[in-house]
Amino acid sequence: MTKRVAFQGELGAYSHQACREALPEYEPMACSTFEDAIEAIRKGEAELAMLPVENSTFGRVADIHHLLPASGLHIVDEAYVRVHINLLALPGTTLDEVTSATSHSMLLGQCREFLSKHGIERITGADTAGSALLISQQDDKRNAALASELAGEIYGLDILARHIEDQSNNTTRFLIMSRTPDLSRRGNGGMKSTFIFEVRNIPAALYKAMGGFATNGINMTKLESYMVGGSFTATQFYADIDGHPDDRNVQLALDELDYFTNSMTLLGVYPAAKVPQNDS
Repeated sequence: MTKRVAFQGELGAYSHQACREALPEYEPMACSTFEDAIEAIRKGEAELAMLPVENSTFGRVADIHHLLPASGLHIVDEAYVRVHINLLALPGTTLDEVTSATSHSMLLGQCREFLSKHGIERITGADTAGSALLISQQDDKRNAALASELAGEIYGLDILARHIEDQSNNTTRFLIMSRTPDLSRRGNGGMKSTFIFEVRNIPAALYKAMGGFATNGINMTKLESYMVGGSFTATQFYADIDGHPDDRNVQLALDELDYFTNSMTLLGVYPAAKVPQNDS
């Protein structure tokens, strides 16, 4: 039976690229929304989901952070994808024929220098691969798309210019989700743990809750706050740390965290992936 990995977007999206690079043995399953990708795992239509959580240029993917706690899924791995942006057009098109480029607003914002230099108008599309699909269905060489090389390959478009992003280190981090947790130690680069917690309503609760990680020498790589129950008082937090829950120093830190929180939920334990080096 073919194993599937669900992702949000059209075939050729950067999430699809992440699936191909990190899970080449899995068949990619395109889904319209993040909720659909999560539901595909719940229903058993796919074994894993590839979900973007943050980008080095634009920060966190807010929808995902709000969906993860209630998803019932578990983080079992992570992956990083260098977001190389390409100008794609109908076969036979030359660069000087292109007058507009369609893509997700984030990609349009990442190619301002190139687009301005060539006098190309920016048109906001629903997503990157969807924009490439749209261009492939038109018959106007003046219109192009900004997307991955994979999208160009899938939709039969020519690559007029490669890697035109303003920041060459633009990278997206993905979490690989499963129905069942995997708490085993694996990989060669150390382990990471992700959890959410809600602090107690006492003075300096967050400061006190974080003290155990500092005193036990644990590197906290991410800490973000969220509004809970429609309140403007942020009491729920999402955190990534280096280490495994069975490590003695992590145990001590989590014990101290427990004292200052109302709740703590472990979202996953997984091997740390290697972050791509900056382009030279």
